[in-house]
Amino acid sequence: MTAAITVPRGARQRLNWGNPAVYLIAAVVIIAMLAPILFIIIGGFRTNSQITVDPSGWPNPWHFENYAGVLTGSTFWTEVINSTIAAVSTTVGVVVLGLMASYVLARYRFRGRGALYALFAAGLMFPLTVAITPLYIVVRSLGLMNSLTGVILPQIAFALPTTIIILVPFLRAIPEEIQEAAFIDGCSRLGFFWRMVLPLSLPGVITVGILAFIGSWNSYLLPLYILNDQASFTLPLGVQAFSSQYSVDTAKVLAFTSLSMIPALVFFSIFERRIVGGLTGAVKG
Repeated sequence: MTAAITVPRGARQRLNWGNPAVYLIAAVVIIAMLAPILFIIIGGFRTNSQITVDPSGWPNPWHFENYAGVLTGSTFWTEVINSTIAAVSTTVGVVVLGLMASYVLARYRFRGRGALYALFAAGLMFPLTVAITPLYIVVRSLGLMNSLTGVILPQIAFALPTTIIILVPFLRAIPEEIQEAAFIDGCSRLGFFWRMVLPLSLPGVITVGILAFIGSWNSYLLPLYILNDQASFTLPLGVQAFSSQYSVDTAKVLAFTSLSMIPALVFFSIFERRIVGGLTGAVKG
């Protein structure tokens, strides 16, 4: 018979609850992060007079006209469509190009492979703000000003370094024995890529896709330089334009702002575990 192991009561409590100070600090950080978001969302249900009298109070009574006015207008939905087109196109481009480049860097041996990988890694040190002026000149020279294409292509280029850094460890972790067995069974290199590499690296692919989508959805600086026509505005630019147009209507501005950030928050909340799992796999690889 196996002897039962008795765990002291104090040890069980420490095991279950951990250090209370950690939970306290985590609660403070969460509250500090969520408070501005809740203020914006709740502020959209108030009137301007309520905000003036008591900026931190609750709506009394609740007014839904601000949100209804934004949702029934064409401006908000036009900007949602533009942001969706830019985000989806950027995500597809980043995933396709990043996966192909990462596959070559991870699975093929050739001269200059390390230098090429270091070049992509160095791209992480050059943020968009540094290159915005020459990038503006290039986009203007290509005739892509005031179009979503002029926003999508640079976003793909600046997202590729992060994508490759995440995907290369996933692809390197695929055992060589699997590749050799696939080739023995008559599988081509392209077939091995589609049938084996893509399914095995799916967590990393999902991670970089989510990061690219959220980064494009929240992008502000690049569309600010490239897009001038309000019909082609994305949501971040739309929030700025709406705030300028209705600067005296604070409640309506808060409603528009909260509606513009809710899709990204929902999207990130749904796939948050995918992001953490993908980054963890990249570190292990």
